[in-house]
Amino acid sequence: MSLPRVVITGVGLTSPNGNSLADYRANLLAGVSGVSEYEIRHVGKTLAGVCDFDTTKHQKRKELRRGTRAGSIAIYCANEAVLDADIELDRFDPSRVGIYPGITEHGNVETENQIHEVAEYDFDLSFWSHHHNPRTVANNPAGEVTLNMGLKGPAYCLGGACAAGNLGLIQGMQMLQLGVVDFALGGGVSESIHTFGIFASFASQSALASHSIPEKASRPFDVDRNGIVVSEGGCLYALERLDDALARGARIYAEVIGHAVNSDGVDFVLPSASGQNECMRIALKSAGISAQEVDLVSSHATSTPSGDAIECEAMRQVFGDSATTYINNTKSYIGHAMGAAAALELAGNLPSFTDGVLHPTINVDKLDPACEVRNLVVNTPRESAEVDVIMNLSFGMLGINSGVLVRKFRD
Repeated sequence: MSLPRVVITGVGLTSPNGNSLADYRANLLAGVSGVSEYEIRHVGKTLAGVCDFDTTKHQKRKELRRGTRAGSIAIYCANEAVLDADIELDRFDPSRVGIYPGITEHGNVETENQIHEVAEYDFDLSFWSHHHNPRTVANNPAGEVTLNMGLKGPAYCLGGACAAGNLGLIQGMQMLQLGVVDFALGGGVSESIHTFGIFASFASQSALASHSIPEKASRPFDVDRNGIVVSEGGCLYALERLDDALARGARIYAEVIGHAVNSDGVDFVLPSASGQNECMRIALKSAGISAQEVDLVSSHATSTPSGDAIECEAMRQVFGDSATTYINNTKSYIGHAMGAAAALELAGNLPSFTDGVLHPTINVDKLDPACEVRNLVVNTPRESAEVDVIMNLSFGMLGINSGVLVRKFRD
């Protein structure tokens, strides 16, 4: 059975270095980092990627007080994606619009805040917020979008660790193909910088980045890389069936042509080159293309010593013979946006279909020999004659791997 083709017609995002695709892309090409000094209770001074978007553009202050940071990010991205797609939601039955944000985790921020608050009152639980439960359920960001936009269709979050942003996009595509919805918003969101636990945990693993210059702290593939910069952010895509998009004359960013999700089955934290290799090959097979047909690989690399080297080993195994496949990385600009990472990283590369320019990995002062891969784009943008296919990679803890393939749309 031939499934309907699905395309991206809108992008809504907030990142540490831009709150629209145009600004975000301009900063990627200009080498502008969004990493800055940051301080959080119990951990103290550290570094993070912090978003600064207009929270009241699509929400009332009362809604902000009642909701969550992840919900606010999701609401902003959802509304911006609809605006960017130039579509009126009124044209759809509200029960036929689906919301699918990927998340790394949800609820830690609110739980930490509540415990901190009641501790100041000798753990008198009468001070515990009655909003706590709806704030901490795993479907909160998706649910807040439905409340904000008056939607009644399937809305839930995809828990996929740091691969979640790809999962949200894949879910939206599949629900469109199955005919469950007529319009979908899929991608990822993260509020991770507001929980001290994630910083403490990475620090205990010696995996938290440090650098005297914040903007240089996230440096995948560099010989002196020393860990992750935790970031917040979000990106949701407006997804439509191709026939529907063409019928309304929509601008099409890309067609989603393939995807894969698999598991290493090896370790809680350590990645596996063989698992990542298999994920890439499954994605290529689902798209019906060869590795040589991929023009750009958006790498996951988080700036950890072992993780980057393992991923490069996997990419060499899959793309080593391709002289025309380039590789770049976006975390070097914005840090690791966790559940939003995959979605944001794909967004930053979509304009390559139009302008033919590949944004580089920045902060590579000395390339680690273990991270040498053919056609790695470093420090300065590279012009390419043609960008036709992009593979977006994202991996996460407990061995989850994901890959999405998108193609430049042609009639």
